[in-house]
Amino acid sequence: MRPWYVIENIDDIPSPAILVYPERIEANLRQMILDCGDVKKLRPHVKTHKLPQVIRMKLALGITKFKTSTIAEAEMAASEGAPDVLLAYQPVGPNIARLIRLIQTFPSTRFSCLLDCKSIVEKLSAAASVANVDVSVLVDLKVGMDRTGIEAGPAALELYRSISNSSHLVADGLHAYDGHLHDSDAGVLAAKVRDTFAPAWQLKHDIEASGLPSPRMVVSGTPTSAMMATDFDVEVGAGTTVLWDAGQPQACPEMKYVNAAVLISRVISHPTLNRICTDLGHKAVASEFEPPRVDFFGLESAVAITHSEEHLTLQVEHPEHYPVGTVLYGLPHHICPTMALHQAVWCVRDGQAVEAWPVTARVRCLTI
Repeated sequence: MRPWYVIENIDDIPSPAILVYPERIEANLRQMILDCGDVKKLRPHVKTHKLPQVIRMKLALGITKFKTSTIAEAEMAASEGAPDVLLAYQPVGPNIARLIRLIQTFPSTRFSCLLDCKSIVEKLSAAASVANVDVSVLVDLKVGMDRTGIEAGPAALELYRSISNSSHLVADGLHAYDGHLHDSDAGVLAAKVRDTFAPAWQLKHDIEASGLPSPRMVVSGTPTSAMMATDFDVEVGAGTTVLWDAGQPQACPEMKYVNAAVLISRVISHPTLNRICTDLGHKAVASEFEPPRVDFFGLESAVAITHSEEHLTLQVEHPEHYPVGTVLYGLPHHICPTMALHQAVWCVRDGQAVEAWPVTARVRCLTI
């Protein structure tokens, strides 16, 4: 029997490339909904796939809330009819005007964004006032990654109050991304979540006690998403669960997702007696982590020797089994940035790559 990832018309598909499997994507979306217990708690991150076809699949299953990282991702989601789109990024510079334009262009979509400082509150309020549009805003909380956000405490309360009092801004909630939280032991992970989010829950209580609008909570990365959705009144923003990859099972082994995106590569040379060279360079697979950056099916014992822009050289036990031209199938360790490296992916149905799907939102600008 042919392995699930192998396609019959592989000779027609140039490498390196990504194959995506819609039936598996839909299975993952259904599992996400099941894990959350309520589709209304789900706000999946678009950055993982960047595909309008997947936006449509989500909408068809009743998913109405979307999380994005760029104006282009937000525009793509709105263009497909997404009712509720969060730009999980603080708009600065020209992106303030672009966000305003986005709101004007898609009046049927409710947009929101993140803020973590008073200066951007003032600039966004001024721009929204001139345009006569209202902008929903969530305060971005720093809960351990020290990347963006403000500590959940008095300063965050005052920032929330400032947003509430600003012209044409709507204080809409709190956002906290916990991408640093993961553990293979569910009990240990639960304890980490409890300790990490205690200040955020207290801030929510303080906001409500002060008479300000009660904030919705948008939280979580993939490892904590099911736990957070089950235990708390929140929206969860898992994204990798849509396509899955080789890295996530190490952080969250209990999650029941299937791989829905596969890299293909070809052997292009035999540089030494025990090595093969493939065409899967930095430009085709995310390379922010140390090797291995891809797990090839059937080559579990292979060792990455060198990795450069257009080449990946592997040491293998039987290089004679992989003559020049051999197709290799593999799973990237991080699918999200890998998708952004490809202009298009190939949709696989019934063992055939049937059409190319442009990775629409890999660019920084669509029309706005």
